[in-house]
Amino acid sequence: MKALIIDDENKARRLLEQLLIEQCTEIETILQATDLESGIKIIKSDKPDIVYLDIEMPKYSGLQILELLEGYVVDFQIIFTTAYNQYAVDAFKLSAIDYLLKPIDRKELQIATNKAMMVLNEQNINTQLQDLKKAFNQLALNKIALEIPKGVIFISHDDIVLFEADGMYTKTYLANGDTQLICKPLKHFVAQLQSLPIFYKPHRSYLINLKHIRELSKKDGHHLVMTNNKTIPISKDKRDEFMLVLREVFNT
Repeated sequence: MKALIIDDENKARRLLEQLLIEQCTEIETILQATDLESGIKIIKSDKPDIVYLDIEMPKYSGLQILELLEGYVVDFQIIFTTAYNQYAVDAFKLSAIDYLLKPIDRKELQIATNKAMMVLNEQNINTQLQDLKKAFNQLALNKIALEIPKGVIFISHDDIVLFEADGMYTKTYLANGDTQLICKPLKHFVAQLQSLPIFYKPHRSYLINLKHIRELSKKDGHHLVMTNNKTIPISKDKRDEFMLVLREVFNT
């Protein structure tokens, strides 16, 4: 954890540094700046996690930090320090994590710092979750997650021959000859894959991958023979629609 103290008073900086060393052992690096402008440079170059910011300083007040950081992503926590409590409302309007009055109390410093670290940890977790979600979203573009008793397997859409309803379960037939029994009803997969044109439901009990059709037979009623030799009936109310699908997909 890295901290930055911005204060124009040398004595105040040294005192706060000593308190942080004694009370906040999670902070490994403590940087210092004598004014807001030099503090901004350190923020951009060293990226501290927590900034302890004095309000009353020459030229620029600590309350002007966001003005000087316009266009910069503020990913650190601000704890204001000041000898004057009339700034409290203004400080919190800038989304400061806390506000400490000088002389700084050891316990209050520890509480404020712990609060800042907690928020930072939550932000890190949220960032990690978002990155993980993006990765899985990318995976979902080409694969489907199938929950099996031993865990979850990720199967390419092209490797699925068909889904078959089995009560509240679904049998999933794969191109390699495997069959997986999934603890979800067929309608779950129909809803999940409805945006993918390669999957089609010719019958209330089946969802097929059009890429794995081997034959269309009109003998003894319309039915399909898949690449795994499984025969799939086409419902009477689906026959005209399916023939239209054939024309559009296969240009028959």
